[in-house]
Amino acid sequence: MKTKILFAVILIATFLFNSALFAGENKNTPAPNSYEAIELNRLIGLASDNEGLKVSCAFNLGEMKSQKAVIPLIAMLRDGKSDEERIIAALSLMKIGDAQGVYMVSRAAKFSDNSRVRYICEKFYNGYLIEKENSKTSDVVASL
Repeated sequence: MKTKILFAVILIATFLFNSALFAGENKNTPAPNSYEAIELNRLIGLASDNEGLKVSCAFNLGEMKSQKAVIPLIAMLRDGKSDEERIIAALSLMKIGDAQGVYMVSRAAKFSDNSRVRYICEKFYNGYLIEKENSKTSDVVASL
């Protein structure tokens, strides 16, 4: 009887210590205060139900020029609950400068059901086109 209890205690101790020995660091989480960690936290905030947090994270992702945020920002531009969400999503997409995001802002400038969003998206897109034209002109002048 004592042998069986001793064997069971040794077996349980082996399982407990074995898992503790082989448990390692989670290599999928980025280091704290790194660009990746900040970007990940902003992307998580973008999926929040809190409108203020969502708008703030969208703006910050635009400032960071996060390529990972393009698809969630496009969804926010299309399905945003308020005008502010949609406008900030458009602004961030223009700041990032991804072709897919710029295209969606141009489409929102033409086909948005809200006149305010349509007007502001049109302003963002026209500013983008002017900036693009100015950069071509400066490249031509610089090559002379």
